[in-house]
Amino acid sequence: MEVSEKRKLIVRNLQEVLGDEKLDSILNERDLRIYWGSATTGKPHLAYFVAMSKIADFLRAGCHVTILLADLHAYLDNMKAPWDLLILRTKYYEEIVKSMLRSIGVPLEKLKFVRGSDYQFSKEYTMDVYRLSSIITEHDAKKAGAEVVKQVEHPLLSGLLYPGLQALDEEHLKCDAQFGGVDQRKIFIFAEKYLPQLGYAKRIHLMNPMVPGLTGGKMSSSEPESKIDLLDSPADVKKKLKKAFCEPGNITENGVLSFAKHVIFPLLTDQEKFKVERKPQFGGTQEFSAYIELETAFQSEEVHPGDLKAAVGDYINRLLAPIREEWSKDPALESLANDAYPDPSKIQAEKKKKEKAERKGKGVKPETVSSPPILTNQKED
Repeated sequence: MEVSEKRKLIVRNLQEVLGDEKLDSILNERDLRIYWGSATTGKPHLAYFVAMSKIADFLRAGCHVTILLADLHAYLDNMKAPWDLLILRTKYYEEIVKSMLRSIGVPLEKLKFVRGSDYQFSKEYTMDVYRLSSIITEHDAKKAGAEVVKQVEHPLLSGLLYPGLQALDEEHLKCDAQFGGVDQRKIFIFAEKYLPQLGYAKRIHLMNPMVPGLTGGKMSSSEPESKIDLLDSPADVKKKLKKAFCEPGNITENGVLSFAKHVIFPLLTDQEKFKVERKPQFGGTQEFSAYIELETAFQSEEVHPGDLKAAVGDYINRLLAPIREEWSKDPALESLANDAYPDPSKIQAEKKKKEKAERKGKGVKPETVSSPPILTNQKED
C-alpha cells in the first residue's frame, strides 16, 4: 500500500491531528505504532464501535496497535469502583473488545492488549511519576483532566495524577501516536508540553469526534437511554432507536446519522451500499455509496428519520449478532458480565442492609478502600 493511501486511512473521519509533519515523516520510513487506551469503568456500549472502526483503519494501514486496558487510571478516577471490582471489569473490557473486533473482521493477532497495572508499578514508571510531579503545576494537572476526570467540588489528588499517567503511557508503551476522542485534547496538549521536559519525544495525537448519543448529547454509560448496550436484544435496539433524537434535516446533533458516518460506512466493502428500505408507495429502497450522499439526502429531507432509524437499526443488529451469540453460549462470559456490572438495585440494597446493621450495633466492620495487590502485599515491619 502506498504511503498516501496509508495516511488517508489513518486520518479518515478524524476531527483533528496534532503532529502532521511527524506523521508523514514516520510513514515514509516505517509503519506507525499507535496506542488507544480505555479506563475500565463504565460498561462499554455501542459508541465504542467508533474507536473499533478506527482501529480497523489503522490495521489496514499496516499500523502496530496496542490497546491499553487502563485499570489503574480507572482506580484513580475519583474512586468510581473498588479495585476488586476493577479486576473483573478489566477482564470484561478485554473480552468484549475482542468480541467487537471479531464482529467487524479484525484479526486479533495484529493487536497487542496491555493492562496498565502490568507495567505502571515498575521502578522506571514510578520514578517517572515522581519526576513529572516535580515539574507540573496543580493548575495544569486539573485543567488537563477537566474533560475526562470526574469533576467534584473537592477533587482527590488521584484525579490530578490521571493526566500525567496518561502522558507517561506514551513513552512506556513506546508508541509514535496516541489515539482518542477529542475530549482528550487537553491531556494530549499536556503530554506535548511535559514529556519533552523529561527528555522524551513529543508524540502524534489522533482525535476522533465525540459521537452524539441517542438523546442528542454524548453517548454515556451513566445515561441508559442515551446508549445501546453491546448485549442488548434486537428488540431493545429498535426500541431505543425509536426514541432517539433524529430531527428532520438536522445533521449536527444526530447520533443515528453520526453512527452511520463513523461506523457503518467505514466498514462497508467497496461493493456494498448503505440501504434504506422503503415500500414502493413511499419511493422504494434508497442506496448510498458514500456517507456524504446519505447526509445530503437527509439534510434535504429526502430520507425520513423513521426510515434512517430502521436502516441503522438493521446494521447495528448485524454488528451485535455475533457478540450476543458468543456471550449467550458461554456461561463464563455471562457470569463475568453479571459480576463486573452487578445490578445497581442489589448493590444499593446490600449497602442499606450494612448501614442498618451498623446502626443496630451488630459489629459490622466499616468499609475500607480496596487497593491494588502490590499495595496490599507489602511485608509488615
